[in-house]
Amino acid sequence: MATEILLNVNGGEYRLAVDLRTTLLDALREQLDLTGTKKGCDLGQCGAYTVLMDGRRVLSCLILAVAAQGAEVTTIEGLAGEHDPLHPMQQAFLEQDAYQCGYCPPGQIISTIACVQEGHAGSADEIREYMSGNLCRCAAYPKIVAAVQQVKPLMEDR
Repeated sequence: MATEILLNVNGGEYRLAVDLRTTLLDALREQLDLTGTKKGCDLGQCGAYTVLMDGRRVLSCLILAVAAQGAEVTTIEGLAGEHDPLHPMQQAFLEQDAYQCGYCPPGQIISTIACVQEGHAGSADEIREYMSGNLCRCAAYPKIVAAVQQVKPLMEDR
């Protein structure tokens, strides 16, 4: 049975008809065609599906789309400003070569932004601990930490 919901995603409002069991991840990917957020383990363990909801990182594979009503959801596609081609963290990932295959970076980037915004980027050890829920099969972890350390001063000035 489908129900109509209103989602606020990347600054836009979208009216969707979803099954009550539809995850936020599936609504984003299948109905809004926002495929930057990847589908990984569907168990909340890999981090590939991480998005921001009201500025905090959430596991979109474990949240029902109906539960996201009224919240502002930000996906990798919605990070850059209107006049900026990339968010500073996206730019740092490029500059630090903090990606390999391209599968996990969307979730990694979202989580690193939350890491800084939530005050968990005080040291390399703290960054690694906070980011432990995001897996990278290519082992780009040292470069991801370097990207966070590069951007932290810029984000704190925003």
